[in-house]
Amino acid sequence: MAKIPVAKPPTPPAIEFRAAIEAARREGVELDQLTLRLTLRAEASLRRDRSLAVEDISYQDGAMLFLGVPVIAGGVDASRLERNA
Repeated sequence: MAKIPVAKPPTPPAIEFRAAIEAARREGVELDQLTLRLTLRAEASLRRDRSLAVEDISYQDGAMLFLGVPVIAGGVDASRLERNA
């Protein structure tokens, strides 16, 4: 009998983007040179993630920050960490 492949659940946005932000920081990129462009689903998931420390998500002038990186929700097909020019 053939085994049916089981889909692996997606990596939570908090884990994926924490790793991406830390990698950028190791490369010498400053937080003000980064922007998280998230799908609406990823932004909602990040906001509801109970495993995050309270300090991980903050708000400044009405804008959401994740680990100090500005978050822009919506308008993208796939979430990504962008390096500003």
